[in-house]
Amino acid sequence: MPVIDYGARLRLGVMVPSGNVIAEPQIHAMLPAGVVAYITRLELRGSSEAELIEMSRHVEAGAKLLADAQVGVVVFHCTAVSTFSAQLGQEIQHRIEQASGLPAFSTAQALVSALRALQAKKIVLLTPYIEEVNLRECAFLEHHGFEVLTQVGLGINGNAEMGKLSEQVWVDLALKHQDPQADAYFISCTAVRSAEAIERIEALLDRPVITSNQAMVWFALRNYGITDHAAGYGRLFAVQTPALTG
Repeated sequence: MPVIDYGARLRLGVMVPSGNVIAEPQIHAMLPAGVVAYITRLELRGSSEAELIEMSRHVEAGAKLLADAQVGVVVFHCTAVSTFSAQLGQEIQHRIEQASGLPAFSTAQALVSALRALQAKKIVLLTPYIEEVNLRECAFLEHHGFEVLTQVGLGINGNAEMGKLSEQVWVDLALKHQDPQADAYFISCTAVRSAEAIERIEALLDRPVITSNQAMVWFALRNYGITDHAAGYGRLFAVQTPALTG
């Protein structure tokens, strides 16, 4: 008789951009037994300012749908939107909680907690994004007390194109922009194949690597007292206690 995992320990409700085909496989691979991600989509294919703001306008609808599935927590899982500004990220979290009656957090909140938990103050930021998204993300990180030593974006404006990049792209980019002052390397974006590169880069550069999907999963598990995890996704998962994000 097959054993099917329905999430007896935690049902994780996640909103992702509609054009993202990378987040779900990575999230499912990282979750331990008894934790299952239930996914819904909000329209977003590109990364222009207008598209990012438009995605944020529809969080109540997604939150209510996930509440129907009786999830334990709702995650707004888009890095570019949740780091658009500190104010927008907080507003999205509040609106989701009001609409669903459930606790909520965003990718940005998980990222801040992950970097603080690793005591990473100086970072190298690597993204697939266009320049305007990178600059907003740098401002967000600096607002929370991090120093961005180097920021590199690949100038890609669509989820579909981002998802086609191989893991080797991120290994090569990290090596090209390695910095002995860096406390960590942050590969931003839920829609890129960065999970497979985490431990390769960590071994090559001897620094922790943070990715959007990895940080979100870690933050969700640790906030619900779940200390086990799937192996192979970096040093972050050795940290058992999330850091405050305020």
